[in-house]
Amino acid sequence: MTRRQTGAGTRPSATAKGHRGVLIAGVAVLVGLTPTVLVAAGTTSTADTAGPVAPHMDVPAAMGRLRLRTTITGRISPKSVVASGSGLVTAQNMMYTHTVTVYDARTMKLKATIPDSVRLSRFGIGGHPGVSQGAPVEAAFSPDGRYAYVSNYAMYGSGFGPEGKDTCTPASGMDRSFLYRMDLETNRIDQVIRVGSVPKVVATTPDGSRVLVSSWCSWDLYVVDAAKGRVSKVVPLGAYPRGIAVTPDGTAAWVAIMGSSHLLRVDLRTYRTRPVKVGAGPRAVVLSPDARTAYVTLNAEGKVAKVNLRTGAVAKSSTGNAPRSLTRSTDGSALYVVNYKSGTVAKLRSSNMRVLQTVKACYRPIGITYEPVTRRVWVACYGGQILVFDDA
Repeated sequence: MTRRQTGAGTRPSATAKGHRGVLIAGVAVLVGLTPTVLVAAGTTSTADTAGPVAPHMDVPAAMGRLRLRTTITGRISPKSVVASGSGLVTAQNMMYTHTVTVYDARTMKLKATIPDSVRLSRFGIGGHPGVSQGAPVEAAFSPDGRYAYVSNYAMYGSGFGPEGKDTCTPASGMDRSFLYRMDLETNRIDQVIRVGSVPKVVATTPDGSRVLVSSWCSWDLYVVDAAKGRVSKVVPLGAYPRGIAVTPDGTAAWVAIMGSSHLLRVDLRTYRTRPVKVGAGPRAVVLSPDARTAYVTLNAEGKVAKVNLRTGAVAKSSTGNAPRSLTRSTDGSALYVVNYKSGTVAKLRSSNMRVLQTVKACYRPIGITYEPVTRRVWVACYGGQILVFDDA
């Protein structure tokens, strides 16, 4: 089977696509038939191990400057990086390495590598005998940081059909995929939930009761009851839903509908929806701490939009070519955006959308996360690197 990436550009060919032999910390390991953890004796990171610089927590993040701290390499192909908020960062490595890698946020060292291999029959799922593999795309954490919920772009193995495409509809016949729950104490997949076709972004509600998954090809939002480990609601959204941001009170989610010019507000009590126009090709979305403002990357415009969710007023700032993922500082004063085709990271002041700094990153930066424990910014490079920036 040809393994390819669709929906986010072509990944550079420098990273090997083989998935049987895995090299971790210089040790060749054969991927097993069950989801096991491969803990490195050393690290694939080139990080300075002297420990983190103590951040000045009383200084607004907008006052800081991005400075490259280290570059993490190894057998990775990160589509995204996500901080748990409790001292871990995970990288979702798609079908090219079939893994999620887990890092200590303070030391920036590899803690574990979790293969995406599962026997679906062990989770009560029929029709796919033997071992199946996924393609980890995005992740979200339970409020206590113990569990990571990971979306899989597609599944590979017996009974699975072709991968998804950039252009697809619910009538395209793409296979539904699965959401994994990974226990970060045991570093094992302990729950598998069938969701929509080509699932993308994952978000959890603040109380941890629900997990939301946007499905690119089935054009809907899957709502998972976390306690029961099963889908409780499917909400139709429109063409190519992607980014999700949940309000702090957990009553609503804002979803970026990339095949449109709007965000969609989903009431998580009634599941009614309401659109707000923001600009062409909205891809990623984050909310201000008070949830009155949404910040949205407009992939088609090369801009980031600031949207007043009460009045609908929109202000835009140019950051680079093809802005993709974005994240914000814990205090809400700064935004960080990866510009996929420009190969840069832009930092903005959220209050006036002024670009404060633009730094060269790598070829095709695709994912970004703000790590609150150390106040560092992690950037996923599709070519096989993670860049870690101090922001002090």
